[in-house]
Amino acid sequence: MINDLADEFTDIRFTADPLWRSILGLPGDEDKLPDVSVAGERRTRAALTDLIARTEAVDPATLSPTDAVTREVILQQAQSMLDLYDSRVHDFSVSDAFAAPVQFLLLVMPSLSLNSEEKARGYLARLAAISSYVDTLIERQRAALDDHLAPAKFLVEIGIEYFDRYLAEPDKDQLRIEPSVEVDGFIEERDRLLAEVVHPAFARYRDFLAVGVLARAVPDDEPGLCWLPGGAEKYAKLIRVHTTTSASAQELHDLGLSVISGLEAEYRELGKRVFDTEDLAEIFERLRTDPALRWNSGEELLDAAREAITRAEAVAAQWFNSVPEKRCQVAPVPVSDAESGTIAYYLEPALDGSREGVYYANTFGAQERPRHTAEAIAFHEAVPGHHFQIVTAQGLTELPFLRRNADINAYAEGWGLYAERLADEMGLYSGDLAKLGMLTQDSMRAGRLVVDTGMHALGWSRRQAVDFLRENTPMAQLEIEKEIDRYAGNPAQALSYMVGRLEIQRIRAEAEKALGDRFDIKAFHDVVLKAGALPMSVLDGVVKAWASA
Repeated sequence: MINDLADEFTDIRFTADPLWRSILGLPGDEDKLPDVSVAGERRTRAALTDLIARTEAVDPATLSPTDAVTREVILQQAQSMLDLYDSRVHDFSVSDAFAAPVQFLLLVMPSLSLNSEEKARGYLARLAAISSYVDTLIERQRAALDDHLAPAKFLVEIGIEYFDRYLAEPDKDQLRIEPSVEVDGFIEERDRLLAEVVHPAFARYRDFLAVGVLARAVPDDEPGLCWLPGGAEKYAKLIRVHTTTSASAQELHDLGLSVISGLEAEYRELGKRVFDTEDLAEIFERLRTDPALRWNSGEELLDAAREAITRAEAVAAQWFNSVPEKRCQVAPVPVSDAESGTIAYYLEPALDGSREGVYYANTFGAQERPRHTAEAIAFHEAVPGHHFQIVTAQGLTELPFLRRNADINAYAEGWGLYAERLADEMGLYSGDLAKLGMLTQDSMRAGRLVVDTGMHALGWSRRQAVDFLRENTPMAQLEIEKEIDRYAGNPAQALSYMVGRLEIQRIRAEAEKALGDRFDIKAFHDVVLKAGALPMSVLDGVVKAWASA
């Protein structure tokens, strides 16, 4: 019964976003794009509301512990989809990243595996559907402007620049992918669609931004949701979506300040050994500006990531009972997305085996990027981080599909950040300089709590947010600017990292206290990873039940 409801949620999500199904390597709807219409949203809302009511009607006391957890995951995931709709962020989200619904296509569709004729012909249908998809979003975003929901001016300018770069080099279009099987007429039809349908559609959107949105954009000193109608309520819902907690914006803001303060002693200790100084400002300046701490090339950056992952794989069995057989590949962020892209990201393997899990590291401007953070980022994105966690979850075939693929940021990103600190326990860092990189990553994630809530709840300007990270973290200026733009364009998502990490650490500490000498780190990691992605409160209950048993 409860597994049927879980599968029903998966069907609802696949119907709303068929691209997700394809990225996962599952068959079906290879010719469809996400339904971004008002009518489509209305249908999805009705289905979710009905599903929640029927799931709540199931008495958890009648369920096994596993099924009771599944019930909680259904309710959290369905409510999160409703909260995202209520926030209306996609109606006014413009940037150069995944959160912007138009740019989303250009960032996701190149990862599709066209390993059959059906998928290849479906891809052509998807290219043909881009025109309608873009026009529907233009209509929705124009209506949002009339409701006084507008993005910040600097985000609109970033979006315009993104499409200018894309349209300037049609021969390098990232959508110009090819099938791995022979399909008559595919190349010719793909190129025709790109030239006659896709490029004109994105040009229309670019012009809409330049003519319709830019003049009505909010000032750069008012980039947060708090300046928009209903912004406080929207942000509270997004906090709930991304952290799976009931924490307030002010509580998270204060938490970030506390974590940043708590890192000072570690910086001073490592700074004394590496730079012969305990002065925090001097340590930050050396990390931020010393040319010896920059890469010579993008390939050198990638090689360092591969070496770190290999070290982690070599000792993983000492910390985990189950080690995924699938290895994580390392690749540069595609050239088309690198200039404006994030520092790094991970793309999970396709379930049909057509695509391996890949850690994408941004090599654009490598000579400006810090050398010392590379190991921490690799441990976060690959092993024992996202790759380890996601591949483990994909193998939990005894659980319903939802449990293996739930979209819970606090769990996934919390685990990734936990993995950075776990790597220190595992002895994986090559030295004190790399450990300073770990602290740099901690500072960034704690700083996110401060600047995200600062902009979206407390009325901070973009400049205030940039200045805070510069004064309180050793991040490179290039990365600070890109990160702030990301937080402004995707409210609350950045909160998930540190909130999730702290919750996993708290849950572990309580289990260690309860079990004493009987605590087994390998068994603990099994419990955390082998239940699939969970909301933080549910994970807490699962670990408590394990410890008491």
